[in-house]
Amino acid sequence: MLDILIPVLLFTALALAAIGAFRRVRLWRQGRPAHVDLIRGLLAMPRRYLVDLHHVVERDRYMSRTHVATAGGFVLAAVLAVLVHGFGLHNRVLGWALLAATACMFTGALFVAKRRRNPPARLSKGPWMRLPKSLLMFSASFFIATLPVAGVLPENFGGWILAAVLAVGVAWGVSELFFGMTWGGPMKHAFAGALHLAFHRRPERFRTPFNASAARSSGLKALDLNDPAAPLGVEKPKDFTWNQLLGFDACVQCGRCEAMCPAYAAGQPLNPKKLIQDMVIGMAGGTDARYFGSPYPGKPIGEHGGNAHSPIVSFEGKALVDAETLWSCTTCRACVEECPMMIEHVDAIVDMRRHLTLEKGATPNKGAEVLDNLIATDNPNGFNPVNRMNWAADLDLPLIANQQRVDVLFWVGDGAFDMRNQRTLRAFVKILKAAKVDFAVLGLEERDSGDVARRLGDEATFQQLARRNIATLSRYRFNRIVTCDPHSFHVLRNEYGALGGAYTVLHHSTFLAELLDAQALHLGQHKGGSVTYHDPCYLGRYNGEYEAPRKVLKAIGIEVKEMERSGFRARCCGGGGGAPITDIPGTQRIPDMRMADIKTTGAEVVAVGCPQCTAMLEGVVAPRPEVKDIAELVAEVVIEAPAVLVKQPITPRREAVEIS
Repeated sequence: MLDILIPVLLFTALALAAIGAFRRVRLWRQGRPAHVDLIRGLLAMPRRYLVDLHHVVERDRYMSRTHVATAGGFVLAAVLAVLVHGFGLHNRVLGWALLAATACMFTGALFVAKRRRNPPARLSKGPWMRLPKSLLMFSASFFIATLPVAGVLPENFGGWILAAVLAVGVAWGVSELFFGMTWGGPMKHAFAGALHLAFHRRPERFRTPFNASAARSSGLKALDLNDPAAPLGVEKPKDFTWNQLLGFDACVQCGRCEAMCPAYAAGQPLNPKKLIQDMVIGMAGGTDARYFGSPYPGKPIGEHGGNAHSPIVSFEGKALVDAETLWSCTTCRACVEECPMMIEHVDAIVDMRRHLTLEKGATPNKGAEVLDNLIATDNPNGFNPVNRMNWAADLDLPLIANQQRVDVLFWVGDGAFDMRNQRTLRAFVKILKAAKVDFAVLGLEERDSGDVARRLGDEATFQQLARRNIATLSRYRFNRIVTCDPHSFHVLRNEYGALGGAYTVLHHSTFLAELLDAQALHLGQHKGGSVTYHDPCYLGRYNGEYEAPRKVLKAIGIEVKEMERSGFRARCCGGGGGAPITDIPGTQRIPDMRMADIKTTGAEVVAVGCPQCTAMLEGVVAPRPEVKDIAELVAEVVIEAPAVLVKQPITPRREAVEIS
């Protein structure tokens, strides 16, 4: 009886899975075209799954081991089940292999069941609660059905009653794990996730056989503003590229992004997990009534819906997402860093912001004013550009217009207009002079880097500012650019290249570490109190620089008291992505939460490396630790030294790029 029922059930489920796969692909193909290398992507997919994906999953050892046992056991068991029970290859070796695979899967499924007995709040419930039962049923049914094949039990043991029970178990298991994989259900992420890894919109994020470490790809993709057919951002789900829609469908609803999101923790109306699920709803059509995870704070489930051809954000009626959800994001990339499926949440949010800003002019609160200021005065606060260098009136800074060629171009940034940040700039200039660095500044020729405009979705203003800066930089020769602002650092390093400006750019903490390695600085030892270090998002998660700031602090005698959330899991200060400008209210402020993290260390000083972080953390009501930039801490212990103390010339890390 089982010899007939199991093959029928298997091949029926596989046929329905194939039909569902075709239907799923049609949903993804509603999106705009995207160039991918189909063959190379498919060939690279196993490595991306086993290496890159599990590099993230491994951060949770429990789930990593569980996933290896369950997913690995299922893949092997599924292949062997088709061979043994589908095609009737009743070979004892294959039978024992299938027993081992199903036993491995069953063990993993037990741990899945244990986790689901009292699941963390971030995990979606609903259909996901039945997944452990389906996994157990699949593995147990095939294990028992395979015992005669392995020669452990005689053929036709147990009679028709046991055969009927096993048939029900097999039907349950294969329908969930094959049929549900493509038609929708908890296992959908397995099918979509595999293809998402193969056709990822940022393939440079993955390791290759010739490169053991993955590249850090975090620069936003440029819009082609000269193509009248190209949409200005994303208005409807179908305006995403097809592999972005595929990426949304790969979401496993684990809630890691939710747990790390500063806006969600602050009670602002954003939950990155629900945002991705809303995009899936929009792709397929429907409402969020059947979403079983945490809602956007303050927004009940069941009030949003749409389809692939309707606006994602509507100001007139029900839509997939409210505009304030998109404007709550600080673009800190904590969600992207934590996502085991490597989904690009921030790209999607900025794409949708672009439509609201460029097509609707709907940037909230002070957004429109800031963008107008950038156009009129080249800085977000509308200051008179001729005052850009007032902070350095007594410093006799060399101008690159006079030098024409220097080793280091010091990019000052718009902190030049802020009295607090001017202390950081002056401290860094003191260090440069003490180290006898050949440097210069652009002076009044410098313009805003365009970071704020791009994050607020104004791609046109960003590109205008960027092209003007690139034209200015092309007139001079320099080996590298150094800046105290991680936002300018990121934009110049990772986003100007698409517009024709390729430069070697260093954050000042990295440059300070180079100076120390070259023994170009003569330093005393810091005599202050205990210090903790706050990792800026645009230096750490965006560009992978965690060690240089700590190395510099150690060099001046500071032992950093690390926060629980530090490094790649550091909490955002709340100052990125234009969040202070759009100012979406929540139940608490993000910088207040970060200051609470700082206070748990007992540190008297918090070291920072970003003017945005300085402003946000100093905005927290006292009593609180003192906030000091790394440059300020180093400048306090710099001893003016004669030139003979320089042991070797400072050479760039990479070959200099000259723009002609």
